[in-house]
Amino acid sequence: MNDGYDAGYGDGGPYELVGYDEYGRPVYRQADGRQTQQQYDPYGQQGGQTQQGHQGQQGYGYDPYATGGQQQPAYDPYGNGGGYGYDPYATGGHQQPAHDPYGHGAHPDGTGQQPRVADQTAYIPEQPGHAPERTAHIPQQAGPADDGRDDGADSAPEYRTEQFAFVEEPDDDSEDVIDWLKFTENRTERREEARRRARSRIIALTVVFALVVAGGVGYLWYAGKLPGLSASDKGTGTTTAAGAQKRDVLVVHLHDTENGGTSTALLVDNATTKQGTTVLLPNSLALTAEDGTTTTLAKSVEDDGSEGTRTALDTVLGTDIEGTWRLDTPFLLTLVDLVGSIEVDTDTDVPDPDAKKKGEAPLVRKGKGQTLSGKMAVAYATHRGPGEAQDAQLERFGQVLHGVLRKMTSDPDAATTTVQTLGQIIEPPLTDADLGAFLAGLSDLAKGGDHRTALLPVEEDGTLTAEASDSVVKDILGGTAKSPDRDAAVTVSVRNATGDKDNTEKARVVLLNGGFTFLEGGTAGSAESASEVVYADPAEKENAAEVAKTLGLPADAVTKGEISGNARVAVVLGQDYDPGSE
Repeated sequence: MNDGYDAGYGDGGPYELVGYDEYGRPVYRQADGRQTQQQYDPYGQQGGQTQQGHQGQQGYGYDPYATGGQQQPAYDPYGNGGGYGYDPYATGGHQQPAHDPYGHGAHPDGTGQQPRVADQTAYIPEQPGHAPERTAHIPQQAGPADDGRDDGADSAPEYRTEQFAFVEEPDDDSEDVIDWLKFTENRTERREEARRRARSRIIALTVVFALVVAGGVGYLWYAGKLPGLSASDKGTGTTTAAGAQKRDVLVVHLHDTENGGTSTALLVDNATTKQGTTVLLPNSLALTAEDGTTTTLAKSVEDDGSEGTRTALDTVLGTDIEGTWRLDTPFLLTLVDLVGSIEVDTDTDVPDPDAKKKGEAPLVRKGKGQTLSGKMAVAYATHRGPGEAQDAQLERFGQVLHGVLRKMTSDPDAATTTVQTLGQIIEPPLTDADLGAFLAGLSDLAKGGDHRTALLPVEEDGTLTAEASDSVVKDILGGTAKSPDRDAAVTVSVRNATGDKDNTEKARVVLLNGGFTFLEGGTAGSAESASEVVYADPAEKENAAEVAKTLGLPADAVTKGEISGNARVAVVLGQDYDPGSE
């Protein structure tokens, strides 16, 4: 310990001990004023007192390094007391020999002053509540190994580990590395987060797409439109077969009271698939009459009436028609006016039947979204242009029916009131309420886009084709086609020699409506004045006479002769043929 040598040493004035630092080193501060502190006697002697039986005189002390027991003059390191000590601050007076506790000799310059050893700076922490103070210079103490010999040079200072404080200095490079690692880690996390979000979105979109597909497939399955499982496909599957579906079928006959002729259609309401259809039936459709003979639809309506025609249609189509709605053109006019006119995409101009002069503006103009009143609707539904087949007129009739259904009320009671307002007589077993409810159901389907129109395709002889059996008879009507035997009808071959090509089509319609099977015989290179009806088998004489009567030809036009082909009766139309006389 250096406590005994610290007071008043150095040029900064006296210091006092305030504590020890974390390494056990003493901490000093400068004492206030220049007063002399009390001498610290490391041997416990003060004021010349004697310790351990030795009588101490003032200025004398015990020399621990002395060999022997004699007393040496006491060492006063600061020269404050009496005795023979060296006063480094004395300016005069006789100098006494001084005890050199460090074993150093006199100063080389002969002054006798002890050389100052290397100073040691004490660590003085800042004391709370006090101003910063000067650090004390503490002389290096000689260790026990120092034998007091002075070799003329200062000894190297000794340091202990507790005198040093090791502080880790920050490294700029390490900060850069840390920043780069943080940046890399953040960027990697962002990429992982982006990938995770992308996977989440893909999974969500996949789930939504699967739900949409499942919903669409479910709807198609419910509506019977799913390919492979629909009503039109073969096999049982899981969907109700076409024949097992519940349908309500009604036949409509439009009678043209002004120009003559009829147009027939079937109104179908499929309760299973929620679909409505209007099936247009050509007048040339071959039917079996009540007497077993072959006839046409137009002739059956005229000869057999509503009940006979309905039965014949059930036989040839395999359907179950619930009733017949006879709709004369005046009632159609009234019906269109009651629903408030209709909109139709017309395919041709229709002249006004009441026009007095030719060239006047047409009653119905060709175009999309044409608004038709009752009179215009009747004219358009019954119009058949020169040279047109009956199918073209039948398509127009179907357009008018579709327009009426779209404007009809969907309320059964209100629809029944509309039917009753027409004032027509409904043929049993159909009633006003039945017809009103049926039309209201079809109206609801037509407004929702679930109603369509289909034409029943037939061969030239009026029989049904395979296409008709698959697409219309089976799928829409749920029946089985059963046309009359081809040999049951009389086949008539017609050759046109009138000079007018349209007469062939007119004769075909007349013969088909008369129950005959029409065969195209071509057109003659030159016109002939008189018509002929030829038969080869005497058994066909009556049939030949019937053909002449049907075409409006005189009875003497029937002759016996040779016939080529498969026809049983051959007809050559001459210039005496008048289509209007049929």
